[in-house]
Amino acid sequence: MELRIFTEPQQGATYDDLLAVARRAEETGFGAFFRSDHYLKMGSVSGDPGPTDAWTTLAGLARDTRSIRLGTLMTAATFRLPGPLAITVAQVDQMSGGRVELGIGTGWYDAEHSAYGIPFPALGERFDRLEEQLAIITGMWRTTAGQTFDYTGRHYQVSDSPALPKPVQRPHPPILLGGMGAKRTPQLAARYADEFNLPFVSIADTVTQFERVRAACQRIDRDPTELVWSNALVLCCGKDDAEVTRRAAAIGREPDELRENGVAGTPAEVVDKIGQYAAVGSQRIYLQVLDLSDLDHLDLVAGEVMRQL
Repeated sequence: MELRIFTEPQQGATYDDLLAVARRAEETGFGAFFRSDHYLKMGSVSGDPGPTDAWTTLAGLARDTRSIRLGTLMTAATFRLPGPLAITVAQVDQMSGGRVELGIGTGWYDAEHSAYGIPFPALGERFDRLEEQLAIITGMWRTTAGQTFDYTGRHYQVSDSPALPKPVQRPHPPILLGGMGAKRTPQLAARYADEFNLPFVSIADTVTQFERVRAACQRIDRDPTELVWSNALVLCCGKDDAEVTRRAAAIGREPDELRENGVAGTPAEVVDKIGQYAAVGSQRIYLQVLDLSDLDHLDLVAGEVMRQL
């Protein structure tokens, strides 16, 4: 079981805040630092000083960290065109020495699209666009240097592309797909994903969706063991109940609710909860850290939880 750190900067964070968390995660042995890709805060927080762009952030972290892997949960396909996104991710992969992972999804938060003038088509079209983006991005990255890439889709057309630059990782950086969609999500994951991720779902729902994706893999003769299986869950760990309560209050949540729906409690409780997800096939947990100023939180998990996994 690998533990990774996952942040939500749209809730209020500067680049320096994110850098501090990424560096502490690197120093303490977490497998990766991931961030969301959102342009608008959610809930009652202020969101100050305003949103930061996911791939601009990762480009900075590519140079300001040394070894930790970097990625998105999840880049919204509505935000970027597929050709420029392929260029951006390949460039950041080069800047990091081959440490980038691309989590990508349909996009879902209507309000952020309205707030920043981004078109937000209906769900069916968003899935269509995501599928074409995956075909284009992977097609460009897999095209042999010196050859060109063409693609004709309903929403995107590519003609005589040199398909450059190439990422460091070959054939390309790992692609993460996820979500609870019953039909198209498993189909796209079976065809394109290197990792399948489920955010904020129960163990029972994890079992159901993992089975759907495995079945989709088998339908196209892909070995499901080629995928990494993962979950994302909010973190609230404390050395005792008082510290758990304090950390829960800092993010506006209740300890009992977090114990039920997240990875929360004392280190022993957190180890037990992670073990329950491991027992149904999860191989990575993305720990959603919401209080970015509390770096001692990462130290506690690294020292008292990670060593038991």
